[in-house]
Amino acid sequence: MLGFTLMEVMIVVAIIGILAAIALPSYREYIMRTNRNECSAQMMGMAGALERRFSTLGRYDTGGTPAGFTCPTDGGATTYTLTAALAANTFTLTATPAGGQTNDKCGNLTLTDTGAKGVSKSTVSACWH
Repeated sequence: MLGFTLMEVMIVVAIIGILAAIALPSYREYIMRTNRNECSAQMMGMAGALERRFSTLGRYDTGGTPAGFTCPTDGGATTYTLTAALAANTFTLTATPAGGQTNDKCGNLTLTDTGAKGVSKSTVSACWH
């Protein structure tokens, strides 16, 4: 006889289901971590632009928020919303999760003019790399 029995097909389907149940959560965590790392790199770039402005003009708040910093950088669906609280001598950058990133274990990411990094839900060492 040629072909497969119903039992063989059911066993294969069960094995695929078990593998998918293991792999899918790991894949989702990988995607969230990648999005978080990309956005933290953008925040570091924005902080660098603000530091260059400060060294030239003597203050952070002249000229508003630097343009060209988005998460993600490729123009896809927004994963984080970047905001900057600028004062003359200080700044705080905040990345708020958006879209599919809202369930990220780290929550909001923050970066200050002193280089202090913060998160709203987890530990800095677990979320900033």
